[in-house]
Amino acid sequence: MKKVFMVLGVAALSAVAGGVTAWTLQQHGETHIEYVEREVAATPSLGTHFTAYEEGRYPDLTYAAENAVKAVVNIEAVQRVEMPQRGQFGYDPFLEFFGIPQGYGRRGGGHGEPQYQERKAGGSGVIISEDGYIVTNNHVVDGATKLRVKLNDGRTYEAELIGKDSATDIALLKIDEKNLPTLPFGSSDALRLGEWVLAIGSPYNLQSTITAGIVSAKARALGALSNNPADFSIESFIQTDAAVNPGNSGGALVNARGELVGINTLIQSQTGSYIGYSFAVPESIVKKVVVDLKQYGIVQRALLGIGFQVIDQEFIDRMGEETGIKEIGGCYVGSVEEGGAASEAGIRKGDIITHIDGVPVNDAATLRERIARHSPNDKVKISVKREDKVKLFEVTLRNQAGKAELLKKEDVDVAESLGGKFVDAGERLCRELDIRGGVQVAEVKQGGILARARVKQGFVITHINDRAVYSMADLKKLTGKVSSIDGVYPNGRSASYVLVE
Repeated sequence: MKKVFMVLGVAALSAVAGGVTAWTLQQHGETHIEYVEREVAATPSLGTHFTAYEEGRYPDLTYAAENAVKAVVNIEAVQRVEMPQRGQFGYDPFLEFFGIPQGYGRRGGGHGEPQYQERKAGGSGVIISEDGYIVTNNHVVDGATKLRVKLNDGRTYEAELIGKDSATDIALLKIDEKNLPTLPFGSSDALRLGEWVLAIGSPYNLQSTITAGIVSAKARALGALSNNPADFSIESFIQTDAAVNPGNSGGALVNARGELVGINTLIQSQTGSYIGYSFAVPESIVKKVVVDLKQYGIVQRALLGIGFQVIDQEFIDRMGEETGIKEIGGCYVGSVEEGGAASEAGIRKGDIITHIDGVPVNDAATLRERIARHSPNDKVKISVKREDKVKLFEVTLRNQAGKAELLKKEDVDVAESLGGKFVDAGERLCRELDIRGGVQVAEVKQGGILARARVKQGFVITHINDRAVYSMADLKKLTGKVSSIDGVYPNGRSASYVLVE
């Protein structure tokens, strides 16, 4: 502020007194500020950006804050974790020498009973209906065995998990109560760069914390939700400079009218606390996922069936000569899935997608988000540039099984229900194991089918329900209930797992 006062003071008083020192402005700040405002207002040549504060010219966020905070809740996720089994007195090499199990002497038998520990984590959520539906992040509730919701007025409820979606990091909860305060949906499409927004949540368990900032960018893709291709991760974040910290996850991003325009999800920071930017899942995606989870129990995910690359300067430098593309803009179709939505509509490899439903498509996040807001069997209009001619295609979107129909709740996402991260088994590994192909388990997540079946990391899945799984593409297409898993471990040991309910 000293520097600002110095500049303003010198600009207004130089003709009269030859300048004013910084010390004078510091000691007599209020008097000189008022004087400068009057002088500048009467001096058009200095520009209107030096005018004084005028009520009504700046956003009043009090209405939005005071109303929206009533619908934002604190979520406590309790996870029951099995602890490693040890003897009553810990590890004892004397017992091991005589072949006595380390659990000997422990209450519950020679091998010991499993012991569990409760771990608690915190997050936020938003009430979206008077009868108790609450939206939050998937990572807030993932793996939880018990969920508690604390309202802004202090009331606490046990919550039921209605459904969750790792691809968008959105989950839907339900509490048994009526006439609750709600937050209406706004329009994330209508958000403008520089527009004021509020972030409301429970950072560090400080419930009902409100911070403000502006929209710094839209349609950001960070590659943060998942590195697993089977997850269909969709990122098109709203970037803001509103302060968001651990515990804000699942909380509300609100516009100046008090409408929900996003769910706060990520922080970009060197420390994990707020020193940078925060990112929110836009309302356009949140609303679609919530409606699907409430109505169907699963997300009705629509797929275009293409592989693509954004045409930027890097693409032109690398592939411009090969493709004949000289200008940036649009998305290059590098592959088309046979029998997929794009293929059936007539889109071909080498085409350049320029618009979807009239919206320009110049980055991956926008393309994925425009498709993600639709369901299988929906029709979209896609503008394609082919050999310097523009063609318009009407594309009927399909589900992950390649069909133009809605899925049923029983048609679970196999990759999701397995509970893990997966990669294609490489050619070298397939040769060593003498298999045609497969999907290797890179990570086993707690609570999934793999964990319950005691499948170990590194296992190569070759068949699910007696259906061959040669690649990640095959895994993505599976939607049925998993009853059997067959495969082989890297040491060559074959294994079959039959699931019994």
